[in-house]
Order: sequence, then C-alpha cells, then structure tokens
Amino acid sequence: MPVSQGFDAALAGVLGLLIGSFLNVVIYRTPVMMYRDWLNDAVANLMSSKDMPSLWSLVFGPKAQPPAGLEAAADKAAIELEKLPRFDLTRPRSRCGGCGHEIRWYENIPVLSYLALRGRCGACKTRISPRYPLVELATAALFALCGHRFGLTPTGALWAAFAALLVCQFLIDFDTQFLPDSINYLLLWLGLIGAAAGWTGTSLQLSVWGAVFGYLSLWLVYHGYRLVTGKEGMGYGDFKLLAALGAWLGADYLIAIILVSSLVGAVLGLGMRIAGKLAHKDIPIAFGPFLAGAGLVCLVIGPGAVKQWAPFAFPLGPWLH
Repeated sequence: MPVSQGFDAALAGVLGLLIGSFLNVVIYRTPVMMYRDWLNDAVANLMSSKDMPSLWSLVFGPKAQPPAGLEAAADKAAIELEKLPRFDLTRPRSRCGGCGHEIRWYENIPVLSYLALRGRCGACKTRISPRYPLVELATAALFALCGHRFGLTPTGALWAAFAALLVCQFLIDFDTQFLPDSINYLLLWLGLIGAAAGWTGTSLQLSVWGAVFGYLSLWLVYHGYRLVTGKEGMGYGDFKLLAALGAWLGADYLIAIILVSSLVGAVLGLGMRIAGKLAHKDIPIAFGPFLAGAGLVCLVIGPGAVKQWAPFAFPLGPWLH
C-alpha cells in the first residue's frame, strides 16, 4: 500500500471514529425529535381557534362538534409542550439514561472512554450498550475504506457521507420502524448532486432514472400487496430510501440492490431468531435496514465488483446505457 494511500485511510478512519460518536446522537435523538414534531402538529390542529377552522371540522364538516373536552385537552397539552426544554442534535448535553449523570467530554471519547469505563456509567455504574462503540468502529472502518479507495477527495468525502447516512437509517429503522425524511432526502440530493458533479461514477441520467424507478418500483409493490391482502407491507420511507440508493448507484443497480437486500434480510432474520428476538412470525420487521445494508454491502464490495459477481442482476444495463 502506498504511504499516501495508507495515510488517507488512517486519517479518514480517525475522522470516522469522531463522526461515529455523533451518529450515535443522531440515531437516538432524531426519532425523539420526530415524535415531538408530530405531537406538536397534532395538538396545534386540535386546539380551539377563532382565526381558522379546526381539523375536526375540516374532516367531519363545519357543523360537527368535537367530543367534549377535546379542544380543552389540546390547549392544555400545548401549554405542557411549550414547557419542554429544547431538544435537538446539540442540546441538551448527553446524559446517562439511568441516573441522569451529564456525560463529560473525557467520558465521550470514541471507543477509548467505553473501554476506560469498562462499559458502565461513571456515576451509577449502569451498563452502557456495546452498540455505541460498535457504531463508532463500523463508521471508522467505512471511512477508512473510502479514504483508501478514493483518497482525501470530494469523491471520498461523498461516499463517506453515503456510508454515515446509511448507518443512521439502518439503526433508526431497526429501532423504531421509521425512516426519517430528513435523512432520506439528504441522501437522495447528495446522490443527484454527486452524479451531476461526476463524483459518484454514475451518470446524471442513470442517477435520475434510478431515483424515479427506485421509488415507483416499491410504490407499485406496496399498492399491489395492499390491494391483494388489505395490509400495508412497507412504508413510504422504504420507497424514498430505494430512490436515494438508485440516485447513487444508478437505475441498472436497482435489481441488484433488491437481491442484496434480500440476502441481508435473511442474515439479519436468522441472527434475530438465534438471539431470540424474533420469536413469532407475525412480528413485523422493517425493510429499511435491509435496503440500507444492501447499500453498505455495495459500497464495501465496490459497485464494479457487484456487476462482476452477479451479472444476472443487471439485465437492463444495455437498454439504460
């Protein structure tokens, strides 16, 4: 390995450790921020107002009266929501979930602090989940891979961002079965901008069609499944995530992404069953982690290697190029 290549990989890996620590914050706080926004919107639409009709009257008609106490309860809830302290990706400072101990800077050094504290809170000794250092190490490895493969270049930075955002979507959807639009849209636009700038190796034409066909393909599957079974098999966040992956890898990769996501799903499902977390077949499993995992697999293996190893997954290639 050339010295410069090794230096780029090492520097990117160190940066990945720091970014991985921040990703832990994003993964935990983004869903909470979403829940707060949804509750604020719901309460605002149910509150009494003289300036505009209530959501209840818009749904049931202007003459319909809301249930007794509904608007009063919404007004009270709005007051309670206003009392909540600010909560975003920077405030308040991170605390122990067990005792509320405010985590100091030296207790938040990626991986090293976890080892020094022996995986426990410095105040109450509550066990800290090993997922935190694992996210940091995984992000460091992915960043190091991008630094090794692309160097410290805009292309390397863009693919590192791709990896970081997919790690977030993988774990957020795994935890909550929600894929935040804020991350999906950022992933989509970075893919389109990267293609336009020539940084992703995908032409802008394939990127645009990848986003279009990625969304429409799962949209059709969703509505077909709903028409046949009367159930919802996936969420709209899955459509948007596949559209974003299509923008990064191109329309010709969509079938390969679905195939790899199926493989990732099989591995995760088997692992969850072995771990005892999938005891019943009717427990819903989010599809987003499989898609995000497929994107990460394609990054690690290399888009070109995927075509070499699974040429059967690219039947539309000649027509799209």
